[in-house]
Amino acid sequence: MAKKKFVEEFDVQIETPEVAYVSDYEAFPNKILLDELRTKIIQNLIDNNITKARDMTDFVKTEIDKTIDGYDLSNVERSYLYNLIDNEISGNGPLTELLEDHDITEIMVNGKDEIYIELEGRVVRDNSISFINEDHILRTIQRMIQPLGRTIDTANPMVDARLVDGSRLNAVIPPLSLNGPVLTIRKFKEELANIEDFLRTGALTPYMARFLEACVEAKLNIIICGGTGSGKTTLLNVLSSFISPHERIITIEDAAELKLEQEHVISLETRLTNYEGEGAITIRDLVINSLRMRPDRIIVGEVRGKEAFDMLQAMNTGHNGSLTTMHANSPIDALNRLETMVLMAGMEIPIRAIREYIEGAINIVVQVSRLTDGRRKVTSICEITGIENDAIKMEEIFTFRQDGVKENGDVLGEFILHDRIPNVYKVIKSRGINTLTDIFE
Repeated sequence: MAKKKFVEEFDVQIETPEVAYVSDYEAFPNKILLDELRTKIIQNLIDNNITKARDMTDFVKTEIDKTIDGYDLSNVERSYLYNLIDNEISGNGPLTELLEDHDITEIMVNGKDEIYIELEGRVVRDNSISFINEDHILRTIQRMIQPLGRTIDTANPMVDARLVDGSRLNAVIPPLSLNGPVLTIRKFKEELANIEDFLRTGALTPYMARFLEACVEAKLNIIICGGTGSGKTTLLNVLSSFISPHERIITIEDAAELKLEQEHVISLETRLTNYEGEGAITIRDLVINSLRMRPDRIIVGEVRGKEAFDMLQAMNTGHNGSLTTMHANSPIDALNRLETMVLMAGMEIPIRAIREYIEGAINIVVQVSRLTDGRRKVTSICEITGIENDAIKMEEIFTFRQDGVKENGDVLGEFILHDRIPNVYKVIKSRGINTLTDIFE
C-alpha cells in the first residue's frame, strides 16, 4: 500500500506530501537509493529529451516505482524524494535551495561537483550538492534562461541574463570554456534596499548618508566606482531613491537590475545581436537616444566603453543629477579609466581637453570596496576641485581608514571626516538644501 500511495500522489501532481519539509541531504539516511533514483531520472530525462509535463510525470512515476521497490521508506525519506524530484523537474535542479537561501549572495558552478557559494562575504565550497554530469549543468542553465527568451548552445556559448527576482546569471559553455559549462549567479539582495540598511551593516556613517542624499537632491553628477562584487549597483539603487518622485528618470543597463520606487521611470535595456550578427543596441545607442526623451535624470548602470563620452556630454549640457557606476580600484583610477573610454570613442581630443571635460561634468566620486573580511564599505567620498598641472585635482571628504585585522579576520578601522568644507557644499546650499550645516559649519 505504501508504494501504491506514493505512486498515486505523484501521478496527480509533483508536490510534497503532507509531512515535514526536509531539505537537508543528511536527513535521507539511504544515500544509495537517493543517488540511484536521482541519477536514473536525471540522466534518462537528458538522454530521452523528455520535456512534456505529462510524459515527464509518467516517466518519473515509473522510475520511482521501480527504484523504491523493496525499500521500506519513512515519511521523511518520501518527503525528501518528492522535493528532490520537484526541484529537478520544475525548479532549478541542485541549485534550487541555494537560490532560496537569502544568506547566500553568489553561486559559482565550476564543474559537476565543484560548487562554491559566497556567504557573509566569504567564498566557500559547498560539498552538499552536485550535478550528475556536464549535460546536467547545461540542462539546468537552459531551463533557467528559457523563460527569459535566451538560449545557449555551441553557436551562442555565452549568456548574461537577469532572472525574475533580479539576480544576475552568467553562463559560459564549450568551446569558450575549457572546463565544461560554468555558471555564476549573483543574487539580488533585497535586504540592502535603503540607506538605513547600509547604516545598519556599518557600510557608512550617518554623516556620509546625509551628505550623499543632499548631493543627489542638489542634482550633482555622481560616479560610484569599485571592484567586482563590491556593491556598486546596490548603492546606485539606494542613491536613486533620493531622487524626487516628480522627476522623469531614464535608466540604461545591460541587464536591468535597478529597482526604482519613483512613478515616472523609463527603463531601457541593451540588446544583443541576432543569429545573423545584426541588430545589437548598445549602452551608447541608448544614452544618445535618451537625450531625446526629455530626461530629468539619466542613470547608467555601468559605463565601460565608448558611451562614457556621451554620458559626459549629457552631464555637461544641462542633464545634471546623472548617476552611474564603473569598475575602478580608486577614485583616481576611475578618472583615468574615463579618459581611456573617451579616447575609445574615436574622438581626436587632446588629453587636456578631455580632463577639462571630465572636471566640468563630474562632481562626486564614491568608492565602495569589499574588505578582506567580506564586508562592503564606502571607503571614500571625493569631490573634483579643478585641474592643476594638467591633472584633475580631487579632495577627499570622507574616508574609511583601515587600522588592522583581528585574529578572526575582521577588519579594524574608522571613518574620517576631513577637516575642510567641500566646494560642493556651496552648491548644495545654493539649491536650498540646508541639512548639512551641523556637519560642515
